[in-house]
Amino acid sequence: MSGRRRPLLSCPALLPFFLVAIALATPALGQGKTPSDPGGAENFPNRELVIGTKQAPPFAMKGPDGTWTGISIDLWTQVAQTLGVKFRLVEEPTVQSLVEATTRGDYDLSVAAITVTAERARMVDFSQPFYDTGLGIAVPADSVSVWHEIIRTMTSFGFLQAAGALIGISLLVGALIWLFERRHNEHFGGTAAKGLGASIWWSAEAMTQASTGHRAPVTIAGRALAIIWMVVSIITIAVFTASVTSALTTRQIRGLVNGVEDLPTVRVGALAGSATTGFLDAERIKHRDFNTVRDGLRALTSGALDAFVYDKPLLAWTVEQQFSGSVRVLDGVFEPQSYAMAMPLNSNYRRTIDVAILQAIHDEKWKQTLFRYFGEKE
Repeated sequence: MSGRRRPLLSCPALLPFFLVAIALATPALGQGKTPSDPGGAENFPNRELVIGTKQAPPFAMKGPDGTWTGISIDLWTQVAQTLGVKFRLVEEPTVQSLVEATTRGDYDLSVAAITVTAERARMVDFSQPFYDTGLGIAVPADSVSVWHEIIRTMTSFGFLQAAGALIGISLLVGALIWLFERRHNEHFGGTAAKGLGASIWWSAEAMTQASTGHRAPVTIAGRALAIIWMVVSIITIAVFTASVTSALTTRQIRGLVNGVEDLPTVRVGALAGSATTGFLDAERIKHRDFNTVRDGLRALTSGALDAFVYDKPLLAWTVEQQFSGSVRVLDGVFEPQSYAMAMPLNSNYRRTIDVAILQAIHDEKWKQTLFRYFGEKE
């Protein structure tokens, strides 16, 4: 009747459009998590989790009463408490069997000192790494035997090559002396065998400054060659002696092995089935494998090995606890490695584990754990 406008909601024809708009704009009721929410215990099987592990001090250690402690165990315990899941630990004899059992689904998770490698990543899912390290080298703490070093130096390729070159030059000089002197000097005359023998012997005497002087070249060419050879041999012998002495002294002070570059020339040990053997094989470094780190370190102290290579934190822990007086671990690491937890492929709870681990290792409690086992402040 008048110019007053009717409210839009009073128009029955527009009501369906308003209902659709409200439904699209309103989040679904009862939706407790956003798509980016990793979830919690509901992602795990509805039962007690079976966790595989292996003794690897200080990451996983089994006490006399059967209780487990260690860096990895403590971290998993904290993660499990955060997620509200229950679990029991089952021990495996080797890391390889632990990974294989996890691949089969025997374990919901594996927690120990498991190195992340490409080969293992094809078999299991790895969590976010929680500790980064590398390989280390253990060597005998005692100084190297001087006789052992003399024998090793004199049988080395470099020594034999230098000695061979020196002998070859001496033979060449002897042959030239014979050619110059055979018709003019009775000491180098006679048959070819006699003359060559005498001239080569003179060359050796001149090289070592052992000549008595009763036999000497008489021709101008022979004497000129003799002067040159005596001067060259004096310098060569002096340099050769200094080099050998320096090498022996350096090894006596520093030891036989001072880094990864020395491994190809010494006797190396490693833990069978570990990632270390893969590195040594790739570098074509010959190695002897042992069932335990302790066995390898015993071989090191007995003189059967020159170096034992393994994950540095595990190596350092074993040396500190049982071989502190007879074995030392070199400074520095090589072949960087990371430790992580392992799960069967395509696990639903992998992301949940990742988030919980990241939260745990950025907590003050994680720093206390590292300090307790390693003395690390960070």
